[in-house]
Amino acid sequence: MSKDNTQKTPLPALALAALGVVFGDIGTSPLYTMKEVFAVGHHPVPLNPANVYGILSLITWALIMVVSVKYVAFIMRADNRGEGGIMALLALASQSAQGNRVRQRNIMYLGILGACMFYADGMITPAISVLSAVEGLEVAASSLHPLIVPITLMVLFGLFWTQSKGTAVVGAFFGPVMLLWFGTLGLLGIINIGHDPSILSAFNPTYGWQFFASHPWIAFVALGAVVLAVTGGEALYADMGHFGRLPIRITWFGFVLPALLLNYYGQGALIIHDVGSIKNPFYLLAPDWALFPLIFLATLATVIASQAVITGAFSVSRQALQLGYIPRMHIQHTSESEQGQIYMPRVNWGLMAATMILVIGFGSSGKLAAAYGIAVTGDMVITSLLAAIVFHEIWRWSWLRTGILVAVFLTIDLSFFSANVLKIPDGGWVPLLMALVIFTLMLTWKSGRSMLYTRLKSEAMDILPFIEAIGAHPPARVAGTALFMTPNPDGVPHALLHNLKHNKVLHERVVILTVRFMDYPHTSAAERVSVEVLPYQFYRVTVQYGFKDEPDLPRDLALCKPFDLDIDPMDTSFFIGKEILIASEKSGMSVWRKKIFIGMFRSAETITNQFNLPPNRVVELGAQVKI
Repeated sequence: MSKDNTQKTPLPALALAALGVVFGDIGTSPLYTMKEVFAVGHHPVPLNPANVYGILSLITWALIMVVSVKYVAFIMRADNRGEGGIMALLALASQSAQGNRVRQRNIMYLGILGACMFYADGMITPAISVLSAVEGLEVAASSLHPLIVPITLMVLFGLFWTQSKGTAVVGAFFGPVMLLWFGTLGLLGIINIGHDPSILSAFNPTYGWQFFASHPWIAFVALGAVVLAVTGGEALYADMGHFGRLPIRITWFGFVLPALLLNYYGQGALIIHDVGSIKNPFYLLAPDWALFPLIFLATLATVIASQAVITGAFSVSRQALQLGYIPRMHIQHTSESEQGQIYMPRVNWGLMAATMILVIGFGSSGKLAAAYGIAVTGDMVITSLLAAIVFHEIWRWSWLRTGILVAVFLTIDLSFFSANVLKIPDGGWVPLLMALVIFTLMLTWKSGRSMLYTRLKSEAMDILPFIEAIGAHPPARVAGTALFMTPNPDGVPHALLHNLKHNKVLHERVVILTVRFMDYPHTSAAERVSVEVLPYQFYRVTVQYGFKDEPDLPRDLALCKPFDLDIDPMDTSFFIGKEILIASEKSGMSVWRKKIFIGMFRSAETITNQFNLPPNRVVELGAQVKI
């Protein structure tokens, strides 16, 4: 849903839409959280009423402190022109480090690492969510156990295969389905709480303190599973630009949080009175006749949760692409009215392959839970650190105020992260390895682009002396407009020199075009284009896009008309330099990273497609460049 439409859509409709998109991940956590807390492992939590009360208290206050206080009350206020998410927070924090290269680089490292954790989380979420839903079949009949993984793989394949069709049609059902899901969560919880209303006293935080006081080590280890209850909390911030703060806050406090707490307390009451129900307390909340309908509803809910994560991966990828952290990729728009609805084939199939490998490799949601927490908690820590920069540098809070608040956040985040570090040998290494690989690729691309730009800039002639030389010794000029794209507006594009050298002519009008992507989400029509008139029918044009804008040069070059520059795309030749890179032993980056960068550079989407240029008007002129 676009920002403009957000302002026109009634609040109840926005709240329902937010329910379907924003809360899917955190809404499916009751499927596996309580089960994993008491699962038999290296450090099992003894199953007794006192510990159940302690765990419920920890889950309650984790939801309140992490989601309600950290994300809803504070982080969601750190918007970048209305947009949220790790890349928007990175761009916002980077604004405070303008002119300080070392600080800017460190902030960039933090942001990239946070994005990598998000991608790792995005690979695990569909796997654990759908697996945990389908595992309900085993509760219905143990003979169905061999079907769990094949059915999960079929559901996941169908989910990823339909991405290219767009989410508009399916998205209309997301809100109502999740409304039914959360209503069911609350109802099942209320029914089971009715058997033991005293379970509601677990809301008292002293039960959590007593749990830690009695079993400090076991309680600490249990945090690694308790954190599963807050996975998906970051989606409230990431999807803020689609729905706005108010609908998300109303939906969270008015419906989602109560439904989640009721379900967890219902599971707690069930476990105390039937120890055997710990094998799958969520499904055992329901009567036998409702089991298969509940499995079907849970599968739908986990598909929706996975859909939200996949859509988020597309959105983050486009932002990262336009901020220069990943290579150009093909972006397919799946809606004529909503520019935010996109499909990125490489991201989609890469996520699908990773998710299916995880399902086959781990085989159960219990085993996947060990891999799940560390990516989420790592992202939580990085969000707090970037937020601290925004609070102090952008909001101008004092160090004392910033320090106290962020210290509270980091105490919670680092406690969860430390508990999950213990799970590294049991599968926690998987998201760390994924994040490390993605981090290396993103950093290599960013560094390689910077190195290539510096090399090309050092070899380029200054544009103004070149134009003066053209005026003094004019070559033949032919009718029409030639547009030369270059990242360096002060230098002569290599394509211009090659054209002049080989064809011995210049067009009647020569436009030096630079496209810049800004560190905020959208640019207005007024700031989109700037034109500088140079001597001898040369023009220097700069087109600016926000990191969520849709680049379309033929459309946006029409904005040059008020500057007496009328560019007809079908009467303009677009000249693009196409560099052929060769790895050298020069310093700057190790040779193996240079080879990775060259491979990524060759596989990047063409500039023609990225900027929607008419293919029959594009001329590519190549040159070899050693890096």
